[in-house]
Amino acid sequence: MLNRITSRILAALAVVLIGSGPAIAIEIKVATIAPDGSGWMREMRAGAAEIAERTAGRVTIKFYPGGVMGNDSQVLRKIRVGQLHGGAFTGGGLAERYAGFNLYGIPLLFRSLEEVDYVRKRVDPALEAGLAEAGFVSFGFIEGGFAHLMANEPIGTVGDMRRRKVWSPEGDPIGFRVLEAMGLSPVVLPPTDVLTGLQTGLLDVVAASPVVALVLQWHTKVRYVTDLPVSYGLGIFAIDSRVFDRLSAEDQALVRAVMGDVMQRLDTGSRRDNADARAVLEQSGLEFVPVDAADIPGWRETIEGLYPELRARSDIDARVLDQMLSVLAEYRSGARTVTP
Repeated sequence: MLNRITSRILAALAVVLIGSGPAIAIEIKVATIAPDGSGWMREMRAGAAEIAERTAGRVTIKFYPGGVMGNDSQVLRKIRVGQLHGGAFTGGGLAERYAGFNLYGIPLLFRSLEEVDYVRKRVDPALEAGLAEAGFVSFGFIEGGFAHLMANEPIGTVGDMRRRKVWSPEGDPIGFRVLEAMGLSPVVLPPTDVLTGLQTGLLDVVAASPVVALVLQWHTKVRYVTDLPVSYGLGIFAIDSRVFDRLSAEDQALVRAVMGDVMQRLDTGSRRDNADARAVLEQSGLEFVPVDAADIPGWRETIEGLYPELRARSDIDARVLDQMLSVLAEYRSGARTVTP
């Protein structure tokens, strides 16, 4: 009996001593294809430095930039086994865990940035909830901007893309199906392989925002840019909730506040950055090719005809698709008074 009592006292004392000691430091390992030294990385490193300082080193974030940890699918596999704890993804990059982000990228869905702003204000919270259900903590999304077709031959019509190898991002079944519906032959590759694809002739046509084309150096392998916003992209910084839940409530709140501010700055600044990047593309000699406005309604009709098929897919969040289309219709009808 005495031994049992003594053991319990010692166990309780150990718990007290451990609890009163310094908190265990947690290092969060994050991968991204963004090159080191880019504006994105500078902002993220500044946020990480602030977190480390304000938590007295209890929480640190280590970045693996430049795609050294592989493409999005490889990063997700490493997160699953605990080798990594988070990443900065494209919308399609998270498709295998949560496909809702692909919906913003439906080609020719948005007709203006004003539509984008109206829809995002109302639909982004649903995407955050879906990501949380998939086991990730996010801190807001970053505008990737409108992607434009880029190639070494001018692309002004769908016919100009036939018999050419058109890039379809890995993890983007919507984009792939749209390209098929338009009679094209997509080539599926992760973003990390696009530059090589352009260099080797595996790809003839890619779609990217001006910033992405500059940062990832794709603009060095093309000569023409189609002057039509094709699809809208988002960037997502997400951390595995299993790791985030190990932080104290106080540290969780701090990380959310600091990284939330970083995401907001990046999201707000992205629009200006894309405008500046477009000017750089023009100055570097890339030619912007106009599109016949009379062709666009036919393209939209083809894509919108796929909506019922997309809604029925198991890898599409039908609830978010319905909400997004409803909000978009509300904006276009002029009935813009619904509270998010």
